Amino acid sequence: MRPLAFVDLETTGATAGEDRITEIGIVEVDPDGSVREWQQLVNPGQPIPPFIEQLTGISNAMVATAPPFSAVAAEALARLSGRLFIAHNAQFDYRFLKAEFKRLGLDFRAPVVCTVKLSRHLYPDYTRHNLDSLIERHGLNAEARHRALADAQLIHQFWDKIHASLDQDSILGALDAQQVTPSLPPELDPGIVDQLPEVAGIYLFFGEHLGREEQPLFVGRCRDLRQHILAHFVSRPSSERKAKLARAVRRIEWHEIPDNTEAQFRENALLRQLQPAYNRKPRKT
Repeated sequence: MRPLAFVDLETTGATAGEDRITEIGIVEVDPDGSVREWQQLVNPGQPIPPFIEQLTGISNAMVATAPPFSAVAAEALARLSGRLFIAHNAQFDYRFLKAEFKRLGLDFRAPVVCTVKLSRHLYPDYTRHNLDSLIERHGLNAEARHRALADAQLIHQFWDKIHASLDQDSILGALDAQQVTPSLPPELDPGIVDQLPEVAGIYLFFGEHLGREEQPLFVGRCRDLRQHILAHFVSRPSSERKAKLARAVRRIEWHEIPDNTEAQFRENALLRQLQPAYNRKPRKT
């Protein structure tokens, strides 16, 4: 068994580039089965919104004397390095930690497993896979909710439950499905894979077309930017046109837009303005 880190964060909001971490919880599991736990309040350097305070129970007073992330970064990095990063809605926690480390000039990367995706793959007959649903479905022991270490412990419990009740081939198949490496063109920075958010929005591809560089190639709208962008770079595209587009991409731009109506409006405006080479012509309205 490889070293594992079950991770959960509490934050001031949902946007890694703007919001900050207020608490870190990590459960480390070594190959010999030994377990260590770490919980740390973090001063975010900005106010905690009232609804976040109500949700997590972490108040501005509680973090007022807590250290900033810069003071605990070394310990957090030591606890995560060399381990499989396991979290529920993992890209949320992973993006926040990457953003915090990046502010300190550190490029944090780790192999990531999302237990939401793991649950969906292993239990496809169920429609809900949030942490509360897993608690009820698998009889997990929830001492607290929406506190970092308590939620990390729940993820660890879920991991142990599936390994005790399911065959290893099924689990390995579900894990392998999350570790597929996209076939990015060599000119595209591979680090972009770690940056893509799992949220709704629009995305734009730019690259070479008809001998000219930095041309708009494609505009797309979707509910999961990470999934849809990476789907363009599968090893075996379904058509030569898709393969040609994937090879031509030199830059990717995306915008997180939760509201579908706004996203559709922005998409149509960009299609008309840029007239990207690989999109169908937009319908008149």
